[in-house]
Amino acid sequence: MAREICLRQLAVRPRTRAELATALARRGISEETANQVLDRYDEVGIIDDAAFARAWVSSRHAGRGLARRALANELRQRGVDGDTASEALDELDETTEAETARALVDRKLRTARGEPDAVFRRLVGMLARKGYPAGVAIRAVKDAIAAQSAEAAEFAEQIDADALADAEGEIDR
Repeated sequence: MAREICLRQLAVRPRTRAELATALARRGISEETANQVLDRYDEVGIIDDAAFARAWVSSRHAGRGLARRALANELRQRGVDGDTASEALDELDETTEAETARALVDRKLRTARGEPDAVFRRLVGMLARKGYPAGVAIRAVKDAIAAQSAEAAEFAEQIDADALADAEGEIDR
């Protein structure tokens, strides 16, 4: 019964050990039986939290443009331990994260309407919700706005990205 539950869960999408343990507990499987089945699945490689974490980071960063902070939170919610999550997140470097932020901003900027300051706030907010640090978000939006038009470039020149990021950091504390 426990094996069937695990296999059905894994047929839908890859799962972490913690997710499978939760599914088994919900179905009334004893902890001892669950651990035996999960240990065996670990042994033969059917469940592998490290591989899951690497795939999750790659997929969610490429597909949704999520930053390291948001991805770390998602992995934690799925029961991936901190060390395993850190290893997976190490594959996502700061340069890649900044490039992704800029690509997201460029895409949104094409359809953005309104005053430059309102557009700036909306775009920085969008990146913040995706887990980007304030400095990365502000720089990406500032650079994208500056590249858009002369008026926007003038507005962008007035933005001190480092001062805004420092102020944002103080608020987080």
